[in-house]
Amino acid sequence: MTSTHRILIAGGKTGGHLFPGIAVAQALQRLQPGVQILFVGTNTPFEISTLKTYGFDHTSISAHPVKGKGLFTKLYGLAMVLVSLCQSFVIIWRFKPDFVLGVGGFSSFAVVLAAWILRVPTAIQEQNAIPGITNRMLARFCGTVFTSFPSTRGMAHNPRTRFVGNPVREKGPVQDMEASWLSDIRPEDFIILVTGGSQGASSINQAVIAMAQDLAGTRDMFIILQTGSADEARIKKAFQSLKIRARVQAFFHNMPALMDRADLVICRAGAGTISELTLKGVPAILVPYPHAADDHQRFNARSLADTGAALVMADNKLSGHALGQAVLALKSDPDQRQWMAAAMKQMARPHAADHIAAHILDIKET
Repeated sequence: MTSTHRILIAGGKTGGHLFPGIAVAQALQRLQPGVQILFVGTNTPFEISTLKTYGFDHTSISAHPVKGKGLFTKLYGLAMVLVSLCQSFVIIWRFKPDFVLGVGGFSSFAVVLAAWILRVPTAIQEQNAIPGITNRMLARFCGTVFTSFPSTRGMAHNPRTRFVGNPVREKGPVQDMEASWLSDIRPEDFIILVTGGSQGASSINQAVIAMAQDLAGTRDMFIILQTGSADEARIKKAFQSLKIRARVQAFFHNMPALMDRADLVICRAGAGTISELTLKGVPAILVPYPHAADDHQRFNARSLADTGAALVMADNKLSGHALGQAVLALKSDPDQRQWMAAAMKQMARPHAADHIAAHILDIKET
């Protein structure tokens, strides 16, 4: 049986916001074949190409953050809120959604606000332990607040809050396109997956290069490194000169599948990455992004470190030597890795996307 449900998902720009939205969209399609889904966000190449890869329709609005330095920047941001609000009214009028879900990022504010004004049912999904400014404002009036952490700051006692976990996308449609190089990995290899997020992280990239120099003699090791587009060419050249066995790429669409192969992950502490780690049960070394809004990545990382599921290294103290020592210690201690993996899995919330999707579909049916 098909459905005439029309769902609008607002927000994105970064993978941390976009991928939970994709996860919910995939769950909606699975629970209700025929559902019509439209993503509304920014016109950044990453957002456009990622949604195209996953097969979802997308349109953009002229959103701009209000938060910033200088009076002119703030006034410009406020003016763009009005512009984006008008654009959101037009999109909602044309698409006629039964439900609007905001997944964070400044592009979600005007869309959820417009839907609330037009009396379209709304919800927001907050990925982090400390909410961003957009979701802090939207939480005051939207219909439901879905959180990824049980003690999300400022939302835990909101009567409209539902703790469900962070939605994690299913495997993307490009798995086979990137599978050929996996044959380079040998059965005895210790596989290290390194990612600084969808845009990469220069400090992690640099530390991994230095680590690789120290561990160049370690033959039973394979590094998979997501660099971000800015660092890809430089990192590839560095690894080739060191003759390190590795796969270096700007971005991997099949990150969940790569986590299935990894023995250890070195990464930032974004909520999406943490959710995928807990579902896969992979030990991790977390390097929180120090400039994240309200330092939320440090709080995200702490939630895992407190259970023993991960090690945490401060970005400003990160070095190739320290990273290499931690990697070698974990590589030589399979019992410790197994214990960390079990602790990771205990924190998993595997049905977050289904819970949100079911709530969205029930709205129209009641």
